[in-house]
Amino acid sequence: MKVSLIMSTLGRFDEVLQFIAALAALDHDDLELIIVDQNTDGRLRKACAGLQPRFALHYIESPHVRGVSRGRNLGIAKASGDILCFPDDDCVYPSGLVRQVLERFEQSGADIVCGRAAAPDGRSINGRFEKTAQAVGLHNVFTTQIEWVVFFRRSVFDRLAMDFDEDIGVGADTPWQSCEGPDITIRALRAGLRVHYDPALYAHHPELDTRTPDAAMRAKGRRYARGMGHVIRKHGYGFMFLANYLVRPIGGAGLALLQGNLARCTYYLNVAVGRAEGFAGICLDGRSARKAHALAESRK
Repeated sequence: MKVSLIMSTLGRFDEVLQFIAALAALDHDDLELIIVDQNTDGRLRKACAGLQPRFALHYIESPHVRGVSRGRNLGIAKASGDILCFPDDDCVYPSGLVRQVLERFEQSGADIVCGRAAAPDGRSINGRFEKTAQAVGLHNVFTTQIEWVVFFRRSVFDRLAMDFDEDIGVGADTPWQSCEGPDITIRALRAGLRVHYDPALYAHHPELDTRTPDAAMRAKGRRYARGMGHVIRKHGYGFMFLANYLVRPIGGAGLALLQGNLARCTYYLNVAVGRAEGFAGICLDGRSARKAHALAESRK
C-alpha cells in the first residue's frame, strides 16, 4: 500500500531536512512526502528543489494559510496514498515504523491505527498513553494517540468527507491549540469506524520539559490544555469526564509545591485551568468559544 506523509511546517528548517533524509531508512518503498510550508522566507522551497530522494516529494507553499490543521487539509487534497499520516516537523520515524503500521492495519482490520510518542530508550513522553494494545473507543481516545503517530486509511477522509477541524490545533485562530487528532478520531468512531492502538508503534520527538518548565513551556501547557477541554465539550462528554483530567494535574501541582518546585507547580496548575477554560469556552482575554469561532471564520 502507498503511504502519504503530510507535514505542515512553520518556523523550522533543519529538522524538516533531517526528516526527509531519514525517510530513506524506512523499510517501505511506496511512499510520498507532502510538505506544506507556511514559512515566508522561501528557504525550504529552495532546499527541496535541490533534493532528489528515492520517494516522491511534493512541496506546497502556503505562507498566508497558517495553522497545522489547515496545512494538513491542504496536504490531504494532494495525497495519493492508501494510508495517510501527519508527522510533526520536528519528529523522527524509526525505520521499521511504517512496516509495523501496515501489519497492524492487516491484523486488526482497523480504519485508523494509533501509536505513541517515545524517547530513544522507548519510554513514553509528552503525554500519558495506555500500556497495552487495545481497541480505541470514546472512553480512551485521549490516552491512545498523539497526532503525528496516527495513521488513517484514505477512505476515512473520502468516504466520510472528513478533514481536520481548522479551528483546532497549533496555529489556529482560536484558543484551542491542541487535540485536533482526538477530535477527528472521535468523529470517526461515531461514524462507526474502527480504531486500533498499539504501544509497540512509536516515533520520536524532543521531550517537553515539564520538570523544570520555563515561562514558555508553562504558557504552552495552558494553550494545549484549552484545546483538550474544548474537544471534550464539543463532543458532549460532560463535566465528570473532564474531572478525570483535572485530578491528575491538580495532584501534580500539589506534589510539586511540596517539593518546592514552583515552576512545575505552575505548569500543572496551568494545565488544569486550561482544560477547565476550554470546557467552559473561555480563555484569559475573556473571549467566548462563539467569539473565537467567529474570528476564525472571518479569517478563512
